[in-house]
Amino acid sequence: MKQHQIVIDVNKCVGCGLCSKVCVAHNLEIKNKKAGKVMDSCIMCGQCSAVCPKEAIALEGFDDCQIEKTEDIRLNPDAVLHTIRFRRSVRNFKKTKIPQEVVDQILEAGRLTHTAKNMQDVSFVVLDKEKDRIEKMAVKVFKAIKPIADLFSPMARNNKINDSFFFFKAPVIIIILAKDKTNGILAAQNMEFVAEANGLGVLYSGFFTIAANISRKIRKEIGIPKGKKAAMTLVFGYPDVKYLRSTPHKGLEVRYM
Repeated sequence: MKQHQIVIDVNKCVGCGLCSKVCVAHNLEIKNKKAGKVMDSCIMCGQCSAVCPKEAIALEGFDDCQIEKTEDIRLNPDAVLHTIRFRRSVRNFKKTKIPQEVVDQILEAGRLTHTAKNMQDVSFVVLDKEKDRIEKMAVKVFKAIKPIADLFSPMARNNKINDSFFFFKAPVIIIILAKDKTNGILAAQNMEFVAEANGLGVLYSGFFTIAANISRKIRKEIGIPKGKKAAMTLVFGYPDVKYLRSTPHKGLEVRYM
């Protein structure tokens, strides 16, 4: 594993203090008009290097480099709200194959997602060729526990567990793995936005996520490492149905204090 470290070029540093001002860990200070580290330990968030006007601070040991921001691009707030308002869980998919470049964009959205304490603990399993076999394993798990669920839930009793119960014959499934479930859910939301931008329908398969976490066989088969769990499973495909109206929602509940 590459060692991550902050490197400060004191010859470039002009002592402006911006780096210490934005440092979340309070690990940078200005002495004699030059920036310096308080401790070697750091969460490596990159705030300092991103704000430095003289490029005097660099983060080493990462697989990619920081990209220079050349323009401010802002999302249209009305368009974002429109997307959220008309967002639907899709369970009817076309057989159309999703281009690999679109899958790559979705994965990149997950990779770039912010994480608590900059853990960067999120990884992914893409089910493509093996999705039917893995789904059958999950079906077996749920068929075993369904009689118990039926005792407590009318909705469970109405659900018939068939061979496509989890993935609905969608072309691509992405399982999001994380140490902290919240980080995985944050990644899922960003991935959904990119999928929507590419015309895809998305389903959050909480049922498969449960099966993946409780079944040792599934965990082993999809390679969930020790210390991680399935945070969410995203089902992707081009929708085979068009929704014409938004989802009904309760009124806004908010209190200003």
